Amino acid sequence: MTDTTSNKMWGGRFAAGPDAIMEAINASISFDKRMAAQDIAGSRAHAAMLAATGIISDNDAQAIREGLLTILSEIEEGRFEFSAALEDIHMNVEARLKEVIGEPAGRLHTGRSRNDQVATDFKLWTRDQLDAFDAGLVALIHALLGQAEAGADWVMPGFTHLQTAQPVTWGHHMMAYVEMFGRDLSRVRDARARMNESPLGAAALAGTSFPIDREMTAQALGFDRPAANSLDAVSDRDFALEFLSCASICAMHLSRFAEELVIWSSAQFRFVALSDRFSTGSSIMPQKKNPDAAELIRAKVGRIFGANTALMMVMKGLPLAYSKDMQEDKEQVFDAADNLMLALAAMEGMVRDMTAQRDNLSAAAGSGFSTATDLADWLVRVLGLPFRDAHHVTGTLVGIAEKAGCDLPDLTLAQMQAVHPGITQGVFDVLGVENSVNSRMSYGGTAPAQVRDQIDRWKEKLA
Repeated sequence: MTDTTSNKMWGGRFAAGPDAIMEAINASISFDKRMAAQDIAGSRAHAAMLAATGIISDNDAQAIREGLLTILSEIEEGRFEFSAALEDIHMNVEARLKEVIGEPAGRLHTGRSRNDQVATDFKLWTRDQLDAFDAGLVALIHALLGQAEAGADWVMPGFTHLQTAQPVTWGHHMMAYVEMFGRDLSRVRDARARMNESPLGAAALAGTSFPIDREMTAQALGFDRPAANSLDAVSDRDFALEFLSCASICAMHLSRFAEELVIWSSAQFRFVALSDRFSTGSSIMPQKKNPDAAELIRAKVGRIFGANTALMMVMKGLPLAYSKDMQEDKEQVFDAADNLMLALAAMEGMVRDMTAQRDNLSAAAGSGFSTATDLADWLVRVLGLPFRDAHHVTGTLVGIAEKAGCDLPDLTLAQMQAVHPGITQGVFDVLGVENSVNSRMSYGGTAPAQVRDQIDRWKEKLA
């Protein structure tokens, strides 16, 4: 492929080519070559439309189509020579097309601009990433459902402030993350539906005088419709910002889960055992098994948040329509997409492979007076005490048990009646952790029956 010192794509207005510094700051081919498949798909759709509307001949359209397929093969096989002097993927493809097919290549750009071309390429690329994001979330949710189903009735401590609060079930905890990542899935699908309008045919900013058929190109590229305003079509990067916003929220969720896995896999907790595939050892401490995958997932959120903020700053002061600042949109999105998909895949693998330590979970579930709320509820429900009075009685009994070095179920009936004479033997029916979780039958509660209902609901939803 022939390099050039003067960029002929700019036309006769510029006699001399850019110097090395201008070329370095102006060129984007080092990163936007990732959009080669989308660029060629957009050009093929545009050429077919130009022929269908009589703007170019069928023969020229056929030559363009075959030339573009040749170029795509060269790129996919690693035989294409990208040139920084040609700035971007669009010019690199068009220059090579001229080498391959000659004069008809010059007709491809009729009725369009690099402004609508890059907007279309970037939308197509981002849409592909949203589809991959969707698939990654579905896979992770299925992994969580598998864990929830296996441990729907396994008791474990539930925490607030990272202090033991009330017993819950392993299945209930896993289903909390299903709901969390389910909201991410909803956001991704919502963003995809909103962004699925084609910029192609908006040209530089004002549309074109050629009798193009924007519905045809939109349909050919899988868009729902053409974008309704040419100024907005080339100016819009909301689709990229929405992708980064969805990615940021999801990365935050992944980070929260990763934090719990780091804590749970520690020697102090021993709630889960992570597989060797997602752990590493220490260079000097042979006993160590470090949850490095979880820690790296926890760190990825910084890069993804940063990309979101960076693109917001790029876009915040731009007038309509296109400004060269918008060349700075892609690297942020590319990096965020790469790191998000890696984090999702790693989390799915960890969840599928990890083993919940049921005995350790059960032993921890009864610690820290986790059934104190059950006792207070019993006092309200059975003895008719106002909740604040029941809270006070329960707090007193917790203090007695703490001094005695035992848990609430270990107190005698006499000790309890010394605090409130109305307490009966029936109180012990609610003090065990199994009784506690089984009693939480309100919708969305931790009772195993409720957990299984929610698992079934999600399986049906995903099916």
